[in-house]
Amino acid sequence: MASSTYFKLCFITIFFLIHNYGWVSAQLSPKFYSTSCPRALSIIKSVVNSAVLKELRMGASLLRLHFHDCFVNGCDASLLLDNTANFIGEKSAGANINSLRGFEVIDTMKSQLETICPGVVSCADIIAVAARDSVIALGGTTWKVRLGRRDSTTASLSAANSNIPSPALNLTGLISFFSNKGFTAKEMVALSGSHTIGLARCTVFRPRIYKDTDINTAFANSLKLKCPSTGGDSNLSPLDTTSSTVFDSAYYTNLISGKGLLHSDQQLFSGSGGGGSIDAQVRSYSANSASFFKDFGNAMVKMGNLSPLTGTNGQIRTNCRKINSG
Repeated sequence: MASSTYFKLCFITIFFLIHNYGWVSAQLSPKFYSTSCPRALSIIKSVVNSAVLKELRMGASLLRLHFHDCFVNGCDASLLLDNTANFIGEKSAGANINSLRGFEVIDTMKSQLETICPGVVSCADIIAVAARDSVIALGGTTWKVRLGRRDSTTASLSAANSNIPSPALNLTGLISFFSNKGFTAKEMVALSGSHTIGLARCTVFRPRIYKDTDINTAFANSLKLKCPSTGGDSNLSPLDTTSSTVFDSAYYTNLISGKGLLHSDQQLFSGSGGGGSIDAQVRSYSANSASFFKDFGNAMVKMGNLSPLTGTNGQIRTNCRKINSG
């Protein structure tokens, strides 16, 4: 009787782990490549550092690739796939086309890794590690990247068009969007801090500088010189007007001053007393960068675990831009 009860408990435990977390052996681990490709992380870091040294903006571009990959059907490198006869890739989505950058840097990492560890390191893991190393290269925080993802064999243009948050979203829409991905409002505010680095195109922030009433007047006027009401769609402005090439908490200080570049950015701070805990969190991060760094790192670990392909699902692409043939 005791033996029967024991085996029933074991079965229930195994079923629970499979149903809720997948096979234990398929879980991501920071040490996934410690034996199969021990130089993997150092190679990725070296390429990131070289790319960022050559162009500081590249750090933000590589971080953005990770966001735009994970938010569309999980962290599976589907974003990197070029168009084929069978599907139009995610690079063609409205939020990505003529906007995403850094694909050649990912290619360089993959090429070097294939030379020393052919068929071992996934493109999905490369994106995840490159994002972390880009933040570090620009003076930001670190976190342990869990590894072991595999690569998708397809992409979804429709999913990319509907699963990347719009810069036009209001606070309610942002909270709902991130909640649907499993994030709390607090984690949403922390992840939004990725906009402390990088640039945005005029076409993305034009509605804010000409229509929003919660924007700093002098800030709006300065932006209108770069972004006229018509034309100049590809002209660029920093998401963080204070320090766009340094990963710090100035993004939140800018919000308090009404200097968020995107409508969705400024939605995180109302300043009218109606913002409640969201306003308080922005003030906290502005005053305490260590708090922001900690929460950002934890939220990035969580984002990196969005529906990864593991075990025998997917494949390890030899070329990140196309699926393996045969």
